[in-house]
Amino acid sequence: MSEGIRLAIVGATGAVGQEMLKILEQRQLNIKELICLADPREEGTIVNFKGEDIVVRGASSEAFKKADIALFAVGTDVSKALAPDAIRENCTVIDNSYAFRMDENTPLVVPEVNPEDISLHKGIIANPNCSTIIMAVAINPIHKAAKLKRVIVSTYQAVSGAGKAGIDELTQHARAFMDGDEVKLDVFSHQIAFNVIPHIDVFVDDAYSREEMKMVWETRKIMHVPDLKIAATAVRVPVYRSHSESINLETEKALAPEEARDILSKAPGIIIQDDPGNNIYPMPLYTANSDEVFVGRIRKDISNDNGIAMWVAADQIRKGAATNAIQIAEIVVEKNLY
Repeated sequence: MSEGIRLAIVGATGAVGQEMLKILEQRQLNIKELICLADPREEGTIVNFKGEDIVVRGASSEAFKKADIALFAVGTDVSKALAPDAIRENCTVIDNSYAFRMDENTPLVVPEVNPEDISLHKGIIANPNCSTIIMAVAINPIHKAAKLKRVIVSTYQAVSGAGKAGIDELTQHARAFMDGDEVKLDVFSHQIAFNVIPHIDVFVDDAYSREEMKMVWETRKIMHVPDLKIAATAVRVPVYRSHSESINLETEKALAPEEARDILSKAPGIIIQDDPGNNIYPMPLYTANSDEVFVGRIRKDISNDNGIAMWVAADQIRKGAATNAIQIAEIVVEKNLY
């Protein structure tokens, strides 16, 4: 629609919803009407968009009657409850929760990797897990050039992945530790300040956590490689924002590090920072508030004849959540797929 779309944000008062508002101000999506929705208890809250105050309404099926597209930035239970209502009102849902990611009829999309899958949607398009998005952007170009056989990934995930409560808990733990006071464990299973915790989400089969298995299941679906061998270790680190990942790849065709670096430098959504001799490599502190995936420390995996090792960092609230969803919405509008 050349005159603009009617866009709803469900969860407009939360961390990802607030980030969506910031990103929408920076990008070119033509919005005729912005509808901000949240928990009914937050109805009446004011949010700002392009200098205009918008009154938040309680999320309900009625609210979707005036929306063409809805960006869902809420938990799984809320998405499961409200997304069918939106679809019944002919509103296309782009959902950031885990609710529909592995549904066989729901495309799971990273625009730099599988934008063509968007056209297959039946009302819902799923946004992948933040760590999955970051990894998929970084490894897909290598897969296209040399075909991946195996992926080993360890994540170093910022506390903001656990929301505002995670951020607040890191601050409280750091202050309490320095002052000799007791830390309060509300979000994390252990003190997070001056510590790392190899435990994100619940543990499932084979002693892996669900966060780790999301990276396995979702990456296979996004890249259309159902038998790709992937093992993940997800670790929470005392960083406020941006996730990092150490990734080791085994390919069918041998690639020299220089070839891999050249391939990645030409890939969409990637910025190469790879000059370790001058202390240049991706770091979460400097990738925060960016939409790209930063890749460096590209080198041969000396344990594998066809191996490449790399280090990756990206803002998991932006590219790992809000920006990815908005990129999907832009394609939906551009190709008139709603």
